[in-house]
Amino acid sequence: MRILVCGASGQVGHELVDRARAYGLEALGMTRRQLDITNSGQVRQLIRQLKPGLIINAAAYTHVDNAETHSDQAYAVNRDGAARLAEAAREAAIPLLHISTDYVFSGEAQTPYNETDEVAPTGVYGASKLAGEAAIQAVLDQHVILRTSWVYGVHGHNFVKTMLRLGRQRDSLSVVADQFGCPTQAGGIADVLLQLSQRYAREGTLAWGLYHYSGQSFCSWFDFAVEIFRQAEAKGILPKQPQVSSITTAQYPTPARRPVWSVLDCSKFETTFGIAAHDWHEGLGAVLDALGSTDAYPASLAAHHSQA
Repeated sequence: MRILVCGASGQVGHELVDRARAYGLEALGMTRRQLDITNSGQVRQLIRQLKPGLIINAAAYTHVDNAETHSDQAYAVNRDGAARLAEAAREAAIPLLHISTDYVFSGEAQTPYNETDEVAPTGVYGASKLAGEAAIQAVLDQHVILRTSWVYGVHGHNFVKTMLRLGRQRDSLSVVADQFGCPTQAGGIADVLLQLSQRYAREGTLAWGLYHYSGQSFCSWFDFAVEIFRQAEAKGILPKQPQVSSITTAQYPTPARRPVWSVLDCSKFETTFGIAAHDWHEGLGAVLDALGSTDAYPASLAAHHSQA
């Protein structure tokens, strides 16, 4: 089956295109330059031309802090773009698989969030992604919305790459220790979406709806950083581990408020599809192996700006 992948240059989109063939699928990857998902005419024309059997939307405006001052751009991509894809999918009678975020929640809970818990985003990014969910649900029955969290991987900007760069530059650094979530490997998300696509190609349907999927178990950003450095040293990617100190959210203010608690309950997804969430420690190891094996590794790290 042919699948249209929107956001092919992003963390998950890149993995979707790279891994699709292993699932017997033909991935047609479209970057932002190749397809403006906010342009309904362009979306419809491309679907008529390529005739995909399914759409996966990995495109998003993900710069959480910039979204606070560029809300029009965030809503254009995260809400309107999702709506245009859903409308075009309905007209073509094909499904849409869509990636959403833990930022739809307030972060004030103390137990893992499930799909029916109250949503209350604290910033523009989360609000725009929530609006995108609603737009899809309003027009398209054949959809799977997959909320995930703390995405990291080989491609794009992410916390793991930032920590590795800082680990090369500094002997010590400070990382927030009072925000908790579930690191999720981009490749793991891609595998899940491709498994669902493969199942749809085989069976002609899926259990449509909203689901949570993230790595297991939860940790703080501080815990995550410590494990990154531990594994990176063990794998010879870093000559030694920097000293990591814990700080509070209040000591590291950002334009957008981050959820203190971003832990997702993935039991509905596992029960429905029989696909268990991966262990983030193992996923991290796979990403570090991939980063450490490329000759371009140091140069690629130098291109990333600190998000710590």
